[in-house]
Amino acid sequence: MSNDTSKPFSNKQSIDNLKTSGFERRMSIAKTSLNIGRRWAGNSVSGMFLNKEARTARNQAFMETQANYLAAELGKLKGSVVKIGQMLAIYGEHILPPEITRALQTLNDDTATLSWPTIELTLRDLLGERLNELDIDPVPIGTASLAQVHRATVITTGEQVVLKIQYPGVADAINSDLALFKRLLKVSNIVPQTRSLDAWFEEIRDLLHHEVDYEAEAVTTERFYDRLSNDPRYVVPKINREYSKKRLLCMSYEPGVSVVSDVLQQLSHERRSAIGQAAIEIMMQEIFVWGEMQTDPNFGNYLVRVGDNEGEPDKLVLLDFGAIRQFDENLLTIAHGLLKAGYHHDHDAMVLAMTGYDFFDSMSNKVRSDVASLFLLATEPFSNPATNPDIPSDRLDEKGRYIWANSKLHSRLSTAATRAMRSFEFNLPPKEFMFISRKFIGAYTLLTVLNSYTDSNKLVRPYL
Repeated sequence: MSNDTSKPFSNKQSIDNLKTSGFERRMSIAKTSLNIGRRWAGNSVSGMFLNKEARTARNQAFMETQANYLAAELGKLKGSVVKIGQMLAIYGEHILPPEITRALQTLNDDTATLSWPTIELTLRDLLGERLNELDIDPVPIGTASLAQVHRATVITTGEQVVLKIQYPGVADAINSDLALFKRLLKVSNIVPQTRSLDAWFEEIRDLLHHEVDYEAEAVTTERFYDRLSNDPRYVVPKINREYSKKRLLCMSYEPGVSVVSDVLQQLSHERRSAIGQAAIEIMMQEIFVWGEMQTDPNFGNYLVRVGDNEGEPDKLVLLDFGAIRQFDENLLTIAHGLLKAGYHHDHDAMVLAMTGYDFFDSMSNKVRSDVASLFLLATEPFSNPATNPDIPSDRLDEKGRYIWANSKLHSRLSTAATRAMRSFEFNLPPKEFMFISRKFIGAYTLLTVLNSYTDSNKLVRPYL
């Protein structure tokens, strides 16, 4: 949840309450389901006499219209329904039609804010008389589907803090929202009901319940604060336990600008490259040192505090540790082997590194070889230029650093992955791999936006 201090956060529509009651949300979703079902029936009847090609084109266009309508209606509900849609957009591309995925990607956190009187009542319930110890700005500096953020000052000390306030009723509505969302997809007939879809809904349920537990997020934030406190490239907010609760998180105010801010584009290329290198290095430490990762690839989880280009360096501000996931040792061993094979650009080593994981072991030799080639492409930025002849010269600078803006890696990976999934042997990847791959894709996009150059030797050698 970004709080870009370079831009004002006002002029947004505010609302007095959320539709968090089961009845209100059931009525909204029932209406949406009914409308989609009625339109679907009408489309089927009107397309009965078309030839196959015309019917396919008509159904595809109709699916896109229905998907956009679905996303628009979900966006009105806010809360966990929006978060469910966002998660399916990020992780559900292998189980959802592309029209649905694209539509769900339009769901964002830039929605109406909850009015200050309602937020103030929520804070009074959580803090009681201690609320009087804080001078709170009634205009939020950030919103999301589950919470909004307000700046505040601790009156007695002058400490500048932010309050991440969970919307009332959101946590209690998660299970019912999931059931309603799943029923909506079933009744509307726009998504096939499969075991994979059921499994992902269970995964989303666990993630959401973890994400609304701010006591757990406080512990995780403190863990990352301790890990990075001596690294001048990073800033992690400091938790203020005096005003933190299960549904309220108080932490130090950490100013910065969005990673897509024009301010960053005005920095020298070397400074932008250093920011990008720091962003990818933290991800490497998460996987290969700490065994846990912030899995949300949203740009809003980062800010950049621009330094003075003299004694004070540019810093990456890390926000929102609610979507942390731990990985087991077996997976980490596999991931380490894949990274090592990618660094050496060794296809045989990549195939060998895949051995011992059920997902890979169930494949034929041909499919496993194809997937190994896909992983070699995915690890192109981490490969040693001296041993990877497949890197075109325009993707490396004179120092052998990887030029992200020239790589078009995201689109090349999407094309290669689509080809791999056409195999009848290709099953849905394990959820853990999906989380890691999505985080990497988010990082790839970030480095492309920054137009960073990164040094694969500095990135990978510490973990070989």
